Amino acid sequence: MTATPPTRLPRQLGVFAAVMLGLGSIVGTGVFVSTGLAAGVAGPSAILAVILAAGLATCNGLSSAQLASAHAVAGGTYEYGYRFLRPGWGFLAGWMFLAAKTASAATAALGFAGYGLHLVAPDRPDLQTPVALAVTLLLTLLVLAGMKRTSRANTAIVCVTLTALLAFIAAGLPTALERSRHTFTPFFPADQPPLAGLLHATALMFVAYTGYGRIATLGEEVRRPRQSIPAAILITLAISAVLYVGVVGVAIGVAGAQAFEQAAQQQAAPLQVIAMQFPHAGRATAALVAIGAMTAMLGVLLNLILGLSRVVLAMGRRGDLPRALGALSPRGTPAAAVILTGLLIATLTLIGSVKANWSFSAFTVLIYYGITNAAALRLPPERRLYRPWWAWMGLIGCLFLAFWVEPVYWGVGLILIAIGLAWHRIAQRLASSKVNPS
Repeated sequence: MTATPPTRLPRQLGVFAAVMLGLGSIVGTGVFVSTGLAAGVAGPSAILAVILAAGLATCNGLSSAQLASAHAVAGGTYEYGYRFLRPGWGFLAGWMFLAAKTASAATAALGFAGYGLHLVAPDRPDLQTPVALAVTLLLTLLVLAGMKRTSRANTAIVCVTLTALLAFIAAGLPTALERSRHTFTPFFPADQPPLAGLLHATALMFVAYTGYGRIATLGEEVRRPRQSIPAAILITLAISAVLYVGVVGVAIGVAGAQAFEQAAQQQAAPLQVIAMQFPHAGRATAALVAIGAMTAMLGVLLNLILGLSRVVLAMGRRGDLPRALGALSPRGTPAAAVILTGLLIATLTLIGSVKANWSFSAFTVLIYYGITNAAALRLPPERRLYRPWWAWMGLIGCLFLAFWVEPVYWGVGLILIAIGLAWHRIAQRLASSKVNPS
C-alpha cells in the first residue's frame, strides 16, 4: 500500500540547529568574496559599510522574526505578503527571492570552485564553471535526502568555517594593527564622493547578512517557532557581524583596500591571497582559509537550495508556480521543488561572473526585504514582538539602498519585476478560468 504524502513539513529544528543554518547561510560568500568587492568601491570605509549593513539587517531580522513567529509556514516573505499585504506583493516577494538567491547560490558555487582551484590547481581557472556545476548537483542530491541529514552536514560545515575565520583574524591582527596607519589612509576613496562609495558598499554587504532569513523561510520546520525563531535570528546576526568586522579589518589592515579588491576580482579567493602576506604562518593560514572558504561556500549553497526549494514549494501550493512543485514526497521532502532549484542554480553558474551575480542579488534582495518590513507593519498589535519603528527603518533603508548598486543591475531587476507581475496576472486568470469555466 502506497503511503499518503504529508501536507506539512515536520518540525525538526531547535534553536541551535536554526542558528547553524543561519550561520551556514551568512558566513560564506559574503565574508570570503563580497568583502573584497565592497573594499573596491568604498576603500577602507568598507569596514563602516559592514557595520551599517549589520544595523539594517537587524531591523529586517526583527521584522522577519515576528512575522515568522506569527505565521510559521514555509515560504518566508512570500507567505507574509499574501497574509498581511496583498497577493501581488506576496508573489513579488517570492519572485524577487528566487531571482536574488538563485544568483547568490550560483555565486557560492563559483566561489567554492575558485577557492578550491586556487588551492589544488591554480593554473586551471577554466575548470571553475564545471566544478561549480558538479558541486551544485551533489548538494541538490543531499537536500533530497531530507532535513535531518542536511542539518547535520551543515553543522559540520559551519564548525570548519568558523575555525578558519577565527584563525585568519588571530594570525593577521598583529600585522593589520602594525600597518593600519598606512592601509587605512585615506579612509574614503579620493576618486568619488565618500557617501556614494559607502552606500554602494553597504548595499553589497547587506546581501551578505541576509542568510538569517533562511531561519524564517524554514519556519514550518522549527520547533516552538514563537520563541525559537527570534532568538535564532538575533544570535546569528550578532555572531556574523563580529566575524565580518574582524575579517574586513584584518584584510584591509594587512594588504590595503585596493589589493583586497583585486584579489576578489581576479582570483576569486581574496582571503587566501591576503593570508599569504602574513609574516608568520602565512602559508598554513592560507591553506586553512582555503579549506574554510570551501566549506563556507558549501554551507551557503546547501542552505540556499533549502531556502529556495521551500519558497518554490509555497508558490506551487498557491498556484503561482505549477502545482506539482507544491507537493511533498512520501518521505516529507519537496522533491520537485528541490530539483527545479538545483537546475536554476546550475544554469546561472554558466554566467561565470561573481560580481554580476552578487550585484544583481543586492538589488533584488533589498526589494524582497522591503516587502518583509511592509508586511511587519501590518501585523496586529497583539501579535507584534517589537515596536513598529524597527520595521519603518528597515523599509526605508532597503528601498533607499536598492538604487545604489550599478544602474545596469537595478535596471535588469525592474524588468524582472515587470515580467513577474505580468506572469502573476496570467496565472491568476488561468486559475480563475479553471474554477469558473464558461
